[in-house]
Amino acid sequence: MRFLLFLAAASLFAAGPVITISQENPRYWALDGKTQPLIGGTVEDNLFQIPNLREHLDLLKASGGNYIRCTMSSRDQGDAWPFFPDPKTGKYDLNRWNPEYWRRFSELLRLTAERSIVVQIEVWDRFDFAREPWQLNPFNPKNNTTLTEANSQLKTAYEKHPGQRETPFFRSVPSLDNNRLLLKYQEAFVDKLLAESLPYSHVLYCMDNETNEAPEWGAHWSRFIRERAAKLKREVHTTEMWDPWDLNHPMHLRTFDHPELYSFVDVSQNNHQKRQTHWDNLQSVRRRLSAQPRPMNVVKIYGASTGTYGTDRDGEERFWRGIIGGLATSRFHRPNSGLGLGPKAQAHLKSMRLLLDAIHLPNGEPRLDILGNRTPNEAFLNAAPGQHYAVYFPDGGEVRLEMFNESGPWRLRWLDVPNSKWTPESTVQAGTVILTAPAPGHWTAVLAPVK
Repeated sequence: MRFLLFLAAASLFAAGPVITISQENPRYWALDGKTQPLIGGTVEDNLFQIPNLREHLDLLKASGGNYIRCTMSSRDQGDAWPFFPDPKTGKYDLNRWNPEYWRRFSELLRLTAERSIVVQIEVWDRFDFAREPWQLNPFNPKNNTTLTEANSQLKTAYEKHPGQRETPFFRSVPSLDNNRLLLKYQEAFVDKLLAESLPYSHVLYCMDNETNEAPEWGAHWSRFIRERAAKLKREVHTTEMWDPWDLNHPMHLRTFDHPELYSFVDVSQNNHQKRQTHWDNLQSVRRRLSAQPRPMNVVKIYGASTGTYGTDRDGEERFWRGIIGGLATSRFHRPNSGLGLGPKAQAHLKSMRLLLDAIHLPNGEPRLDILGNRTPNEAFLNAAPGQHYAVYFPDGGEVRLEMFNESGPWRLRWLDVPNSKWTPESTVQAGTVILTAPAPGHWTAVLAPVK
């Protein structure tokens, strides 16, 4: 019965943008046929739960952004949970949906579609299922009228960090614990999610937030979502986000080496790395995917002086190194761990939009081999011979750009990143070009042939 209701709800098409893997360059997404990196930054991860959603999306759009994260989480004060609480007992009936939760989610999908903003959903957020949030979670046996500790195998308290994998909530699938009762309600939740999201074509699906669970868990949900979409003749794209900060950790190979299961990869955890290592690890993954290129997404850039994962500068540098280095998406993480959509994030989004409007970056490749006199983390290059050279300087500096295979004059402009404006252009001759940033701070040099 639930599945028939899902089919009826999800069979309706909604007008809006379409996100597909680019045929022009499969390392990128095409939004309504236009191949270009997606960029963003927001105040929250579960954005559908904030009160001023419309205004926040308008600010993102005005700043040049077109990409958000949407965890299905409810653990913050004022958030709605997906199930309906009995007003007398306060307990949840897992067979009844909370209209307010799903109204908020539906509104997010509608408003982002109207603004051509791509939504990357994370179906399960492990932090909702341990410690204090678990005490409020409807799936906790003490909070609902449906499950007990005995029939669900779930305890009423998990005090350790979710990375310790205490809860069997993430082992319910047939290839692990085969907990059919729990899985029934988990699948019903995902069916309801898909009934709301599948009418839209601007949605990407990530199974988890920084998981370290068994690979069978994420694989089950990726197949489940794909199968549901196939019944409605929808194309969907799925991935998994693994916990290790080092992209060379074997856990990440479960996504990198399985394009048949995951059509794109999320490398957000690389944003715990800094400076040259941040770039080098990203390029290592890019090379690994070269046999079957797929989009590499970053849905959260850590780094804010208010948090513990680097400074404002670290977050700003990670944003630029990522896009110059070939990422398909990049989004500033919420405060306090990221710059969100604060003034600095807005400035960097506006500047990146200026760059993306000036050159067709997906035609280029990340390069360091033709930059001379360069020190680690001094400059990073995206090059499309004959079309453009874009050199990002995190903090001023001077490098030698070897354009030996080019000819004729080239236009040179400098993008003043913090102020989101171009300097007057000049002309240089192909060959060895000395690039000296106009001042300390974030600068991007853009060279294009004179026509």
